[in-house]
Amino acid sequence: MDSATANKQLIDQLPKIAHRPDQLETLLDAASFRERLLHEIAQAKSRIYLVALYLQDDEAGRSILDALYEAKQKNPRLDVKVLVDWHRAQRGLIGAEKSDGNAGLYREYSEKYAHKVDILGVPVRNREVFGVLHLKGFIIDETVIYSGASLNDVYLAQHDRYRYDRYHVIHSKALADSMANFISNTLVASDAVNCLSQPSRPETKALKPAIRSLRARLQSASYTFISQHINEDQVGLTPMVGLGKRKNFLNTQICRLIASAHEDLTICTPYFNPPRSVMREIRRALRRGVNITIIVGDKTANDFYIPPEEPFKTISGLPYLYEINLRNFARRNEAAIAKRQLKIHLWKHDNNSFHLKGIWVDRSYMLLTGNNLNPRAWKLDLENAILLHDKHRLLENEAQREIDKILEHTQLIGSYKQIEKLEVYPPQVRKLLKRIKRIRADHLLNQIL
Repeated sequence: MDSATANKQLIDQLPKIAHRPDQLETLLDAASFRERLLHEIAQAKSRIYLVALYLQDDEAGRSILDALYEAKQKNPRLDVKVLVDWHRAQRGLIGAEKSDGNAGLYREYSEKYAHKVDILGVPVRNREVFGVLHLKGFIIDETVIYSGASLNDVYLAQHDRYRYDRYHVIHSKALADSMANFISNTLVASDAVNCLSQPSRPETKALKPAIRSLRARLQSASYTFISQHINEDQVGLTPMVGLGKRKNFLNTQICRLIASAHEDLTICTPYFNPPRSVMREIRRALRRGVNITIIVGDKTANDFYIPPEEPFKTISGLPYLYEINLRNFARRNEAAIAKRQLKIHLWKHDNNSFHLKGIWVDRSYMLLTGNNLNPRAWKLDLENAILLHDKHRLLENEAQREIDKILEHTQLIGSYKQIEKLEVYPPQVRKLLKRIKRIRADHLLNQIL
């Protein structure tokens, strides 16, 4: 038995929730996602659990809060919880003046209404730079809306710009219950998790023992559900969670999924900075003869990109670091690109940004995830995913429709030489990157960015 077959068998042995294909819907743009999320919130009967990196103090963020509070006032028994990263919620945007962050907005709303909405901060580590809540999923009654998006103007296409992600609506009581139970029993139940809308909040320093305890628990936590037999007219759903670089279940399954590819592998990531284990499996897949498509955002579609004519900030060097990684990868695999075994697509659409991630394997597996497939996701952040098992290719047309939409604003790279090199970057960017290289800080940066 070859290694790809062995890995496929291990993937097939994962526990699954049986699911009808017509109960999964793919939304193809951010505006549709916004409209659907608001619609589902307005219709909620029993619970609304929203989990995202942040809910921003802007027009779109306020529209979500308006909808949540209106639903709660209409039905006070409705169980409403919003979970965001503890650190991210209590600071302003990068480069902005010091402020109370989005927590000030949450407190403002709490003071206006009789029936409160629980907005909870989850600290994955003592400091944001060493790990954040990157869990995804919006659970409304028996429906899961899964996306890598956070909640603000650009993610929700509130105005002229959007940040492109993936958006799937899954009607499954078993999946919704499993994800909601994880939120309640593992996160909300922790002493480290506190309400962000209260006037006085504990200092992070005082939470250190509770944060250590939560992180230890998260490193061995999993979604619990009863595994079901999958009939020929059904697909399987496997929700997965992972944290930390050791014994990370999600990381293991992602590598195993790539290693199971026999014919076709498609990978989307906004920041081309794969962990070594992922890069190793990509190389092995190329050697096996697998056709690989990688879709990545152009540097100008990175949310940290600043046009050369605007004032330079150190953080704006990040997109160039990712592009250097991509160019080096393409150069090493130029032969595979030349024979079209490896296809690299760069996404760029006006001044919009690219944030979607996912993996498709042999038209039989599809991974929905907020995981950026980078060292930070691999080692520091709390991540999750839903793996779809589609043995009978019942979702093949649906999956292809989504991939075609993603490819709509991409350029196929015919050679690594089409990707810009350091010498043509703006002078301030060149100076920054050379300094980083000189002090050998590039490896460290790749691990935490």
